Amino acid sequence: MAAPLDPITLTRELLHFNTINPPGAEEPCARHIGGLLEKAGFRVKYHGFGTGRANLVATIGGDADIAPICFTGHIDIVPLGAAPWVHDPFAGETDGDRLFGRGSSDMKSGVAAFVCAAIELAPLLARTPGVSLVITAGEETGCQGAYDLVSKPGAIGRAGAIVVAEPTGNFPFVGHRGAFWLQGITHGVTAHGSMPEKGVNAVYKAAHAVTCLEHFHFRNQPHSMMGQGTLNVGTIAGGLNINSVPDEARIGIDMRTVPTQRHGDIRADLAQALGPEVELKTLLDVESVYTEPQQAWVQEVFDVMQPILGARPEPRTATYFTDAAVLTPAYGNPPTIILGPGEPHMAHQTDEYCSTERTRQSTVAFVDLMRRWCKV
Repeated sequence: MAAPLDPITLTRELLHFNTINPPGAEEPCARHIGGLLEKAGFRVKYHGFGTGRANLVATIGGDADIAPICFTGHIDIVPLGAAPWVHDPFAGETDGDRLFGRGSSDMKSGVAAFVCAAIELAPLLARTPGVSLVITAGEETGCQGAYDLVSKPGAIGRAGAIVVAEPTGNFPFVGHRGAFWLQGITHGVTAHGSMPEKGVNAVYKAAHAVTCLEHFHFRNQPHSMMGQGTLNVGTIAGGLNINSVPDEARIGIDMRTVPTQRHGDIRADLAQALGPEVELKTLLDVESVYTEPQQAWVQEVFDVMQPILGARPEPRTATYFTDAAVLTPAYGNPPTIILGPGEPHMAHQTDEYCSTERTRQSTVAFVDLMRRWCKV
């Protein structure tokens, strides 16, 4: 086998690439990873996604009867925020077990871990079911890269199981909530503020809509693990000046959904509740993901993680969404686990960091999962 590539070194290398989204500029980072994988014998394809942006799909092995195991992660990162950083967000500075940098937990350490695991096993993977690595751009802005990738026939290949290396502190999650964001738009007729009877006030319509939303109830049964979906009015804006009747208002509606819900049904119910006075526009639509904890491969993942965690995992789910919302249905809904070394509470935080120990542990776990799937 090839000499193992150090996952901490690779994480630090990935942190050096400024992939803040927007604009993303992920292609140089993707090509750095792709070069390492090509040297290890992977078949690498880049799929352009806008200027300076690319998704990467790398495969090795492949058995006609059994689909490969897929590991996926994104390389775009969120902006730094207004607060000053103590540590350079792109230098990969360390302090004890902590490796600092924007994207260290979310989720370049996870990508580094599965890339290192795959390279370590590469010489053994010929004539096996194989491993597929799907590394995406644009996840932080609504899985844009993943949507672009699955729109291209044959781009993602096959997958018999999926590991999403998002930050979980190495605790395996069996699913995540969906996100359904709508904008409610009301229209009116403008008039002088001293003669409101001459106009139609769109803000009043929006206020009625907000009251309706406050008392809106989903009609689905709660999910056994995730409970019921949630609805929050996050923004409201209307009118251009105080002395005019406003002729437009907009409401931002944030819903986090569970597997017993379908977004099309929710939209229809909201449209009926709000009535024709409210136009609904979709801003984000990513469904929830869930695999039954008793599924055989999920239990095998729990077997792998038990000695690392010191106890057998109990099923949990994530509150955030991932590219699995796009990839899992595109692959035909294989079992999917969210499992990565990043610290969930550090995602998007100032002075974000990951644990070097957890990154090494996850690399060992990913090697084990690949070995078991490919029977090497």
